[in-house]
Parts: sequence; structure tokens; C-alpha cells
Amino acid sequence: QVQLVESGGGLVQAGGSLRLSCTASGRTLSSYAMGWFRQAPGREREFVTAMNWSGSNTFYSDSVKGRFTISRDNAKNTVYLQLNNLKPEDTAVYLCAASPGNGIYDYWGQGTQVTVTS
Repeated sequence: QVQLVESGGGLVQAGGSLRLSCTASGRTLSSYAMGWFRQAPGREREFVTAMNWSGSNTFYSDSVKGRFTISRDNAKNTVYLQLNNLKPEDTAVYLCAASPGNGIYDYWGQGTQVTVTS
């Protein structure tokens, strides 16, 4: 079992930045692909970004490309999401998830709230 805990969310003005962290316990993350998703009130969960186990491949949704950056530190069992140039439409609960590499995310965190004011 993998337990994931996100942190780093908060309230920020448009144009600001935040850095989210996702720390794992129970098992090392080094063999998992990691993803970040978000869910705004009344909307479906949305893919944001993902990275393979080694960090050599990354994927971003068009809505965040060029503004958000995913990274990982396997030694710390932690994945990060740097959010820059935030917009009000980025307001959501951000969740990290772990996949064994088959595209199916088996483990999810509880999420951290990001609120962007105009």
C-alpha cells in the first residue's frame, strides 16, 4: 500500500505561484509513475500533469503547459508541482496519484486546496 499526502496549497492572487508537494509512505515511489489531477466544485476530475518513474518523460494538459512543472525526488519519496502564473480558473483541489506504469492510478492522496483570486 502507498499512502500519499499533499501539502502546499493555499490562497494566492492571480499571477502568483505555489509549490505543491506529495509525500509517500508505505512504499517507495521510485517504481511508480506519478500524476497530478485537480477537481473544481461541480466539475469532473481533470488531468494536470504526469511523470514516469525515472522523470525522463513528462506530460501536461494544454491548460497548464508552460505554467506548471512537475518534478520528483525519489530519495525523498516526494513529487512536486510548481504552479506559476496562476489564474482564477486554476482554483481546485489538487490531488496526486501513483501508477505502476499502466496508466491506471491505484493510489490517491486526499488533496490540497488551491484558490486563486482575481
